[in-house]
Amino acid sequence: MLNILLSGVSGAMGANLQQIIKEADGCSIVAGYDHQEDSSLPFPVYTDLDKCREKIDVIIDFSHFKAFSEIFGFASSHKIPIVIATTGLSEDDLEAIANGAQNFPIFKTANMSLGINLLAKALKEMAGQLEETFDIEIIEKHHNKKIDAPSGTALLLADAVNEGLVKSKDYIYGRHGRDAKRMNNEIGIHAIRGGTIPGEHIVIFAGNDEIIELKHSALSKKVFAEGALKAARYIVTKNSGLYDMSMLIND
Repeated sequence: MLNILLSGVSGAMGANLQQIIKEADGCSIVAGYDHQEDSSLPFPVYTDLDKCREKIDVIIDFSHFKAFSEIFGFASSHKIPIVIATTGLSEDDLEAIANGAQNFPIFKTANMSLGINLLAKALKEMAGQLEETFDIEIIEKHHNKKIDAPSGTALLLADAVNEGLVKSKDYIYGRHGRDAKRMNNEIGIHAIRGGTIPGEHIVIFAGNDEIIELKHSALSKKVFAEGALKAARYIVTKNSGLYDMSMLIND
């Protein structure tokens, strides 16, 4: 049995993960972590991880980025494999992850969707072929409660494009003003927020008289929950190091 500590258990993703894990074979949530306790759940929810005494095999973290340091500190001190799905992390957080990966296994990706990560792989392969004559723009859409912009996924896709280019491009976040002419050395990234959009990303290659659009739409948060559980099963089999969805796909 895979014993899971779910961080961010009371959030929307936490609810989806509870359902996915409940229906999965060979795994169980034995504890949760959130900003407030919840006695309605069939496992303890901690606001102070020092009180956690359950045997934990892996942590799945979908918490707010402000809570990241505590959950990551708990994982680090106990050397528990962790799946990090929290976005909006600071440079200090990223440095802590890089250092921690030397001592225990860490899985981090900007998007847990298998489809998004296959799209990133395709973009990397396409970008070099289109580099000379195509302009590249990324549009991302999310619900009106999303805090960070642009999305971590938009940056993941932009990074994938840059990895496929001979000469990397600068990121331009939206355009405004009277002197906003597009330059050749840029990738435009644009954020839209509204309603209950789970997540939509469009990558546009605009050339002379032809346009290529690659689009991924998440119709529910379930796809991210399924990916996170897949990542949890994967990371518990690994030694110390930093892993991501591209490694899982190719393993």
